[in-house]
Amino acid sequence: MTFLSQGRERRAVFTLATIFAFRMLGLFMILPVFSLYAHHLVGATPVLIGLALGIYGLSQACLQIPMGSLSDRFGRKPIITIGLILFALGSVVAALSHSITGVIIGRALQGTGAIGSTLIATVADVTQEQDRTKAMAVIGMVIGLSFSIAMVAGPMLSHWVGVSGLFWLTAGLAVCGLVMINTLVEPIQASALHRDSETVPLLLRQVLKTPELLRLDFGIFALHAILTASFIVVPVAIQQSANIPSSHLWYLYLPVLVLSFMAMLPLIIIAEKKRKMKPMFLLGIGALVVSLLMLANFYTHIWLITLAMVIFFTGFNLLEASLPSLVSKISPAGSKGTAMGVYSTSQFFGI
Repeated sequence: MTFLSQGRERRAVFTLATIFAFRMLGLFMILPVFSLYAHHLVGATPVLIGLALGIYGLSQACLQIPMGSLSDRFGRKPIITIGLILFALGSVVAALSHSITGVIIGRALQGTGAIGSTLIATVADVTQEQDRTKAMAVIGMVIGLSFSIAMVAGPMLSHWVGVSGLFWLTAGLAVCGLVMINTLVEPIQASALHRDSETVPLLLRQVLKTPELLRLDFGIFALHAILTASFIVVPVAIQQSANIPSSHLWYLYLPVLVLSFMAMLPLIIIAEKKRKMKPMFLLGIGALVVSLLMLANFYTHIWLITLAMVIFFTGFNLLEASLPSLVSKISPAGSKGTAMGVYSTSQFFGI
């Protein structure tokens, strides 16, 4: 059977992938410009700016597994619908806010729409077993592509609509997702539990007692903590070192992302095909260390900042692509979905 050969299955998977993309675009577009915008908000301090950027991840981390469990009980579409409504409401609150406190509340409300695990479970529901891995790969590619597009589109769009406009756009994308899930995807019954793609509460103890998985969970926690922390200060450093308007930051981000992707791709191929996962993993960590040391010492030199960002995103993308694969390979039999649930929760706690 060819990949997603049934029309209904194909349409459902690509609809769900598009909803994923809409959510990720809305979130990531804020990342490269928010710290510059936030300084103009009433009551803004460095601590509160960091909280506004990161509190979304805290809400997500706390509610990701519970929302997935609720979808098992009440159905996938109702939980996805509620999640998208909460995400849209949070975006509207952030868009209307003129104070850092209002943005923090909006971002926290955005995070309560924690439907990532439910969307993954829905993909499992609408695909046959032999197609499931490939369908999950589509979701993974969409998330990665969304990040790259958003890093370039965010600064560009903020020039025309402002950062509050980006929040309005995020709300609009959530509404589009609501329309799509309720018109293009047929009623979904949570079928038999998919241990390869869902979190099973009874298996949490087993997963949390596996040292190798805990190390990988800490790895994704640290990776996204570093990313979020860095983007509180990197846009400011770029603007101060080269006086680049926030609307033109994409001139820098676009070549940085393209070059880092080109550098990362052969490393991933070597890791998978030649079974050099551990050396590539260590190389990714080394790239992060070197880039952060460069940013710490040369944050007033735009060309060295640019080089540091290329090295940073090469290491980041390498680890981001490698870690889920390692989690999947190390997971105890029958607990892959639970291991990935803990992994995703660790990722959001890092944010």
